Amino acid sequence: MEQAGTALVVARGLTKAFGSLVAVDAVDFEVRRGEVFGFLGPNGAGKTSTMRMIGCTSPRSGGSLSVMGMDPAAQAAEIKARLGVVPQIDNLDIELTVRENLEMYARYFDVPKGVAGDRIDELLDFVQLSERAKDKVEPLSGGMKRRLTIARALVNEPSLLLLDEPTTGLDPQARHLVWDRLYRLKQRGVTLVITTHYMDEAEQLCDRLVVMDKAKIVAEGSPRDLINQYSTREVLELRLSDEQRENLKTSLDGLAERVEWLPDRVLLYTEGGEATLSKLTDSGVNAESALVRRAGLEDVFLTITGRSLIE
Repeated sequence: MEQAGTALVVARGLTKAFGSLVAVDAVDFEVRRGEVFGFLGPNGAGKTSTMRMIGCTSPRSGGSLSVMGMDPAAQAAEIKARLGVVPQIDNLDIELTVRENLEMYARYFDVPKGVAGDRIDELLDFVQLSERAKDKVEPLSGGMKRRLTIARALVNEPSLLLLDEPTTGLDPQARHLVWDRLYRLKQRGVTLVITTHYMDEAEQLCDRLVVMDKAKIVAEGSPRDLINQYSTREVLELRLSDEQRENLKTSLDGLAERVEWLPDRVLLYTEGGEATLSKLTDSGVNAESALVRRAGLEDVFLTITGRSLIE
């Protein structure tokens, strides 16, 4: 058994190429036992390709990768036996009941029948699906299907749980319920690796994360460390009339560490948003609306990766 705090996943120069397309370009990272580790990045950044290599479903093209002290190229079966995987798209058997989906996985992992029954009961309770155990999967809501997929990934009591975009497509209530279940798993000591492009999700769940952009890791640290490193403490958001925008193009210089002009608003990155707003008001600028907020991971993400859409 690995010691607490030791690395369950170690990558050095990890690379994945599809012909001339480099999807993951010589990345280094470590996932420590008992933490929630995140891969944050725009679509096409290399997050899912990295997860597939960790999950032993895609061979690496270069570099080294160790998962729970084993080499995926030589010990894939042993690694998979101790992995739980929640794929980006639910692949449940919709013709089976909720409970039958879990029973099928228990058989796949050779969980003894006597053990499997109690474990499935516990998992259904954990994901709040006990009352739907006999229902077919097809009519379940998206949030219920996601929770069932998480329960299925826990049938073999994995040491490492991989979750690829775990809440994509869910409504806010369903997302928060999934977050709660994942937080409880962390409390139980399960190591989680998550890919996401939701900033609030990464900020809520991750102890540490890396930001990927164009196949490379461009930043890493805890959410708070990244915010401190790449952003000011606060952001002042101004909405201005077209006339005000034109008049203020140069007069905002020096009022903030960084000023970003967007089509619908102006962002002033500053250590004291209220003080900056007072200076603007004193100088005769009366914005249509003004909001002072704490900086978050979204500010970090957009500073690092830019705002242009990547397809």
